[in-house]
Amino acid sequence: MSFIDEYRDRFGGVEPICRTLTAHGCSIDPSTYYHFKKRLPSARAVRDAELKQLITAVHEENYGVYGARKIWRELHRRGQAVARCTVERLMRELELSGAVRGKKVRTTVPDPAHERAPDLVKRNFVASAPNRVWVADFTYVAAFSGTVYVAFALDTFSRRIVGWSAATSRATPLVLGALEMGLWQRDRDGADRAGLIHHSDAGSQYTSFRLAAHLATEQIAASIGTVGDALDNALMESTIGLYKTELIKRRGPWRTLTDVELATAEWIDWYNNRRLHGEIGHVPPVEYEANFYLTQPNRQLEPQP
Repeated sequence: MSFIDEYRDRFGGVEPICRTLTAHGCSIDPSTYYHFKKRLPSARAVRDAELKQLITAVHEENYGVYGARKIWRELHRRGQAVARCTVERLMRELELSGAVRGKKVRTTVPDPAHERAPDLVKRNFVASAPNRVWVADFTYVAAFSGTVYVAFALDTFSRRIVGWSAATSRATPLVLGALEMGLWQRDRDGADRAGLIHHSDAGSQYTSFRLAAHLATEQIAASIGTVGDALDNALMESTIGLYKTELIKRRGPWRTLTDVELATAEWIDWYNNRRLHGEIGHVPPVEYEANFYLTQPNRQLEPQP
């Protein structure tokens, strides 16, 4: 049917095509073609068409990075009962796919002259509540105007990015800015951060006296992983991998620091409030934290105006 639809105008209509096909051993009568075209679409075809529209919308709304698993989860959150294999089939027909992460380039440059804090996390990135352990790291973005560095601070309980900072220099103010944003946001919401641990790799920015002094002033325990061992900050490494895959590689090329800052702010808003995270039950980090506080009425946050 699709072959006839495609070539009927080129070869003078349905009848000539049917005669030629019949002469070559593929017998089809024109009346069969017209009967098929008048037939109402099946319930499956109608449902597939509806789902294709929804799948395309979900894919576009989420930076074009969702694969079948996450789109299937999001459809269920929207009240659409559909099998995962159906989503996979329809995505193949739509030629849609999720983002695939590449290799991360290390930015850690240790300074042997700096004294390092002990490793208080020891690769245990599962916290029992918000503001128990934050992990931190930074990455770089190649731009026309020069290299842009972007630092993050992430809460291991919810995978929420609590703070971030971007600059054209990878000096200590870069990572300090991410920490300060996180503290400002949590303090604004009246969050309890007593006993908070700030964990990072052994980069010179994170072992600097300036950052150590700020952590001490805020009564935050500093924790540093093993030099050159990515597993000691694996959760932050993974999040930066998502950032590079879902935003930087897909939306480039990048021109200026401002372009990177604006796009990063938008991506983090999506990451925290709408992106589904499999490690926390396929919900966004903000929702995961809200659900936690609903079970802890005495600790529920009351955002400040």
